[in-house]
Amino acid sequence: MQVIQIQRRPGSSQYSVESYFERVRACLSGSVSAISAVAPCFSRGVSGRVANLWWALQFRNRLAHVTGDVNYLVLALKRRRCVLTVLDCEVLERLAGIRRWIVWLLWFRLPVCRAAVVTVISEETKRQLLMHVTVPADRVVVVPVSVAEELQYRSAEFRAECPVVLQVGVKHNKNVPRLIEALSGLSCILKVVGEVDSELRQLLENSGLQYVVLGRLTDAELVRAYEDCDVVAFCSTHEGFGMPIVEAQRVGRVCVTANCSSMPEVAGGAACLVDPFSVESMRHGFLRVFSDEAYRSGLIAAGLRNAERFNAEQISALFAQIYSIVEECSSLKLSRREWDSLLRLRCRSLT
Repeated sequence: MQVIQIQRRPGSSQYSVESYFERVRACLSGSVSAISAVAPCFSRGVSGRVANLWWALQFRNRLAHVTGDVNYLVLALKRRRCVLTVLDCEVLERLAGIRRWIVWLLWFRLPVCRAAVVTVISEETKRQLLMHVTVPADRVVVVPVSVAEELQYRSAEFRAECPVVLQVGVKHNKNVPRLIEALSGLSCILKVVGEVDSELRQLLENSGLQYVVLGRLTDAELVRAYEDCDVVAFCSTHEGFGMPIVEAQRVGRVCVTANCSSMPEVAGGAACLVDPFSVESMRHGFLRVFSDEAYRSGLIAAGLRNAERFNAEQISALFAQIYSIVEECSSLKLSRREWDSLLRLRCRSLT
């Protein structure tokens, strides 16, 4: 059985989803295999999206999986042979009016209702999705993001006098301005992964912090950045998952992260949780991590255990089960009601 994993055409800084499903494909075994098909156009404007829909029609009779972001491509596929991954619902929180309604309809309501099975990357994303779209909860399956094998535990002496804090990402939800304010005046070095605009750079300059802008990194360079830091900062205001939390844990570094959205779920009790909307709370969290050796050691040990939940082979095996369920149910001559009942029953066996 072969699955077509339909993927967006990624922008210059969009590769996390692509890496995730590359690991899924690499770990699939037995009778299930997958190949990727990348949309020909960036998902921008009406013409590019219509072109992508026209292109996706070639997979209409195939077992297909739309892997996120370009959810609307489900509309070109057969319902009984289609899997959709929803990464997050954050866009619905940002938009308003007719634009929000269009996105809700074409990216969420219609694709989610048409897909045989919907996968989400966290329980929090599932909760949010079910708030926005009425669909049977047992057809929405949580499949976490796997950790890259290149990330391995590396012991290192904590530089208590001047710790290196690594911030991964600079988008608005990453909450970097509050992070800068929280660290201002503390003895530390802030390293930022991502392309920093002039406004954020000015904040860094005015803060008095020692800082280094690492820019966009290759996978190998990002691994090295984790290994070279003492603490990972990930105090986002919203995340569909929060991969840097697990990546930090896998390498053996303490992560200071937010107490909201999906982040506590992903951290698994093995990170310092702070209020991302409170500079004081964030500052207190970093001070505790910097000064309390026993606390740090406990979080590192717990983090290594938690990271085992995100094993690439286990996650690929779960996708293989989902693909097999969809293929099996689609091959039976059942009424729509019978098909839906069987599909939901089989999906419940996964949880």
